[in-house]
Amino acid sequence: MLTNKTIGFIGAGNMGEALVNGLLLSKKISPGQVVVSDKVKERLTYMAERYGVKVFSKNFEVVKASDIIVLAVKSNDIKDAVMEIAEDITKDKLIITIAAGVSMDFLRENLPHPVPPIVRVMPNTPALALEGAIGICPYHGVSEDDKNLVLQIFETVGKVVLIEKEELMDAVTGLSGSGPAYIFLIMEALSDAGVKVGLPRKTANLLAIQTVLGSAKLALKSNKHFGELKDMVTSPGGTTIAGLEKLEEGAVRADIIKAVEAATKRSKELAGR
Repeated sequence: MLTNKTIGFIGAGNMGEALVNGLLLSKKISPGQVVVSDKVKERLTYMAERYGVKVFSKNFEVVKASDIIVLAVKSNDIKDAVMEIAEDITKDKLIITIAAGVSMDFLRENLPHPVPPIVRVMPNTPALALEGAIGICPYHGVSEDDKNLVLQIFETVGKVVLIEKEELMDAVTGLSGSGPAYIFLIMEALSDAGVKVGLPRKTANLLAIQTVLGSAKLALKSNKHFGELKDMVTSPGGTTIAGLEKLEEGAVRADIIKAVEAATKRSKELAGR
């Protein structure tokens, strides 16, 4: 249970804040159980005032005060953060990393032995709206109790899937980690198209947003294959098939697949593989 745990966040950016917000809204922990560090002083002031959590300017202070440590810094800052906290890490801590492309082996190599339990997590930005898609991969040997703690934390900001092989976390990064950007690009294009065919921008934006939101909810509720749901909208000789024909001519499907593959490849590159 989280009721007797202190959770420390190294990094108070969008994702760190999303997790703090989700945890506090869930009532699973109180502000007194959360400590945060960040290199930007203004972020610390904001987090303290907005959420009532304790803040530190030094990362090692968070480590000393926490049972669970969430590494919520950017990938290019992870090495410096780990170097700063390494000597204060003990085997009874639980380490969670949400940095894209950072392997658990990297952490094991740079943390003192005996190495504490490590869990790699890939959330995405819809966690800011408590609707994240989150992949969780525990290092082998992580206890069921620790796995459950991680699940409790991330279920406060979205849907969680357990990934058994760490190499698949790069695929999670390429699909759901980067996926919101693909969806926002599609939404922007839908809105632009609406304006082109005569709709006011505000109306086009609302229709684009609600169309994506409603389609996602329908997919969750119906449990039908995406192709079946597509066919439900597609009447013979109608408007939708005319639009779909243009999308297929433009190889949109293939380009989305290529985008996921490229993001997956980049995640592997960041991990040095």
